[in-house]
Amino acid sequence: MSARNETHDPTLQSWLDSAQAPGSDFPLQNLPFGVFRRAGSSEAFRGGVAIGDQIVDLRAAHGAGIFDGLAARAAQACSSPVLNAFMAMGPAAWSALRLALSRALREGSPLQTKLRGCLVAQTHAEHAVPAAIGDYTDFYTSVYHATNIGRLFRPDNPLLPNYKHVPIGYHGRASSIVVSGQPIHRPLGQLMAPEAQAPSLGASRRLDYELELGAFVGPGNALGARIDIDAAESHVFGLCIVNDWSARDIQAWEYQPLGPFLAKSFATSISPWIVSLEALAPYRVPWTRSEGDPRPLPYLDSEAVRREGAFDIQLEALLQTATMQRNGQVPVVLGHTSYRHAYWTLAQMVAHHTVNGCNLQPGDLLATGTLSGPTDTETGALIELTVGGRKPVELPNGEERAFLEDGDIVVLKAWCQAPDAARIGFGEVRGMVVGGG
Repeated sequence: MSARNETHDPTLQSWLDSAQAPGSDFPLQNLPFGVFRRAGSSEAFRGGVAIGDQIVDLRAAHGAGIFDGLAARAAQACSSPVLNAFMAMGPAAWSALRLALSRALREGSPLQTKLRGCLVAQTHAEHAVPAAIGDYTDFYTSVYHATNIGRLFRPDNPLLPNYKHVPIGYHGRASSIVVSGQPIHRPLGQLMAPEAQAPSLGASRRLDYELELGAFVGPGNALGARIDIDAAESHVFGLCIVNDWSARDIQAWEYQPLGPFLAKSFATSISPWIVSLEALAPYRVPWTRSEGDPRPLPYLDSEAVRREGAFDIQLEALLQTATMQRNGQVPVVLGHTSYRHAYWTLAQMVAHHTVNGCNLQPGDLLATGTLSGPTDTETGALIELTVGGRKPVELPNGEERAFLEDGDIVVLKAWCQAPDAARIGFGEVRGMVVGGG
């Protein structure tokens, strides 16, 4: 597991003033990776790193001779429109490039003048999905979300008996993963209305968001091999924010007996920036379970995971209706929680995914599933917040929402902070619902 090093020093300052701006997601201690190009241009997308309100163009920095050795080879791998080759290089290369960037961006760096010419303002950039995602798996790691959903359908026995023994997941649709800012078209599907004798085709009226994190796979494993839990995190490049949009009415009719299909495959939004596990080292916390819960099977258990396998990542879901947009009103927070509440850890997700010999590949995406906490204010989806739509939430401007309406903008955010570490963030993932069908 990644440990603290010189790049985490909270006293580090950058020669780029915006990196020290209060509340910035991208101080020197972060340095997340993504792909970008200048907005409206025909340039090829290429790798970049966020710092303050700027992006370090890694192709330009490599060409300017900023890096050497392993860091130079890593920067060269980031010159492509996707980061798969860089992800495949593994932790040593990721760390070498991050350290070289940290040193080059620090106050007093002799590389300041040369590197300043490789910056592009974030306001002048557009982003793409940062990897060619071959496969996408969505897990179900929040016991609070699983219990809240189960209670809607099985009030007397909300949690299925396998939940506390096995990390549940399903195979999602990689082709419909989009980067933040892309419009979300309301999906069509089969709907079974209450008391109806047969289903009908129509646009979903129970469209929902899901507040999640996603892990990009780095080096994979061969078909037939499996990844040990203590090696699992060395196969994870970093984390992003995920909104796994869900059509609850389509899902209710189709999910038995094989699970989610059209209710999920129409769109999944991700944030443009991937925060490395190394950057997240100061925010590790112990992974614990309630007394009386079953002990995981040995392949899912580890002293290291118990000691520091969880991450205290703050997560927030916000809504801005069309009326709020017209009136200049800021988005309202619907839920706030932490990834530390997850029942299954990142390492357990990877170990379980491969225990049958399934081969992960660089750029694959593993999502956590909706992340909810133990209280009513820590829900990660409207279906929980509104108790299946029966108790619409009242917004400050007097509007109500049971589920999302056309014109609504959903914004998901994530960040970390600790007394002995700098605050770092993930940026945001944003999407507007537009009419479909």
